[in-house]
Amino acid sequence: MSVASALVAGNDPLPGLAEQALAEALEKTGARQANGVLLFLTPEFSRHAQQTVIAVARAARCTQLVGGIAAGVFTDSGWVLDRPAAAVLVLAGDLSLGPPDLGVDTGEPLLAYGDGSFPGAWAVSGRQRCGGSFAGNAGRNERVAWQQGRLAAHCSVQVLGAHVDVDVSPGWRVLGGPHAVDSSRAYELLGIGGYAARDSLLRTLQAAGYSEPQPAMRSLCAVLIADAGSASTQECPRLLGGAQRSIAIIDISDNGSVTLAERIAPGQRLAWAIRLPQAAVDDMRQSVARLAALAADPQAAVVFSCIGRGPYFHDGEDRDVDCLRERFPQLPLIGVYGTGQIAPNAAGGNRLLQNAVVTALLSQPIGNADVQSEP
Repeated sequence: MSVASALVAGNDPLPGLAEQALAEALEKTGARQANGVLLFLTPEFSRHAQQTVIAVARAARCTQLVGGIAAGVFTDSGWVLDRPAAAVLVLAGDLSLGPPDLGVDTGEPLLAYGDGSFPGAWAVSGRQRCGGSFAGNAGRNERVAWQQGRLAAHCSVQVLGAHVDVDVSPGWRVLGGPHAVDSSRAYELLGIGGYAARDSLLRTLQAAGYSEPQPAMRSLCAVLIADAGSASTQECPRLLGGAQRSIAIIDISDNGSVTLAERIAPGQRLAWAIRLPQAAVDDMRQSVARLAALAADPQAAVVFSCIGRGPYFHDGEDRDVDCLRERFPQLPLIGVYGTGQIAPNAAGGNRLLQNAVVTALLSQPIGNADVQSEP
């Protein structure tokens, strides 16, 4: 096996936890040293991140160590939140990690991670990225990422020797079709589809079968539709292409307006959507199915999930990751619960999402498919 994961938790954020996770993953690969290591740590390690990263790099005999601090971590063996933990994915054999400016553009998406800010260059860069972010502790400025053994605000890395397929599960169920915005004021949506914004939202919820008490505001959002014909009334639209994107609802006012997290102009088209546990699971299953159609026999997965999904959303279970493990039961994987998720736009560049699950499957390069072993 050329790739393996491990997850170790303890009572104290000591480098030994991460070293133990590394040792367990290395043992599974049968390698003496790693070609590349993905390392993610829980927030308890924030003040000890540099010494932990150095300790793992030395133990792995590898400088290509990439990762960051996350609200929680998980692997194929389980998840950890609210206590010190280290998750490790070791690449060996023909797999390795390389810096984004290696000089050879493989054309594969980069794995990326960083703090709550989203670099402007990533938004417009032609190089696709998939990853996550963690805003960290308010009022503190510890760096939350590392690359080549050094702490940084952001990191990017390419996976060498593997093909990378990416898909997004936004987890929203679109309710009804899109409608043109009639009027707005800054972040306030005033009128849409011939109704006051609040009335439009309530009418849509009632038509979809949601009567009093209404769903919590955090379960609702608006979806900006660039192409009205691409919106589905049965399932959430994909966000990879950038033609549709979710916009958080900040407030539903008694005066009939709905305050959104982005400015909306008259003439733009919006649909209302809801995020409930079963709808999110159904959407994640579709995401996994799309990936399985692209990579029938992956070697590993890297998953970037929102802290608003996972165990906090599914009553103590990560039903989103369960969808991936059901389809690929023996697949080594590593993942984080963050405050943002990064996904490529089909038209170019990348964008920062919330409440999503971004999954990257690593598989044998397409050109080497003829040398795969028989199942």
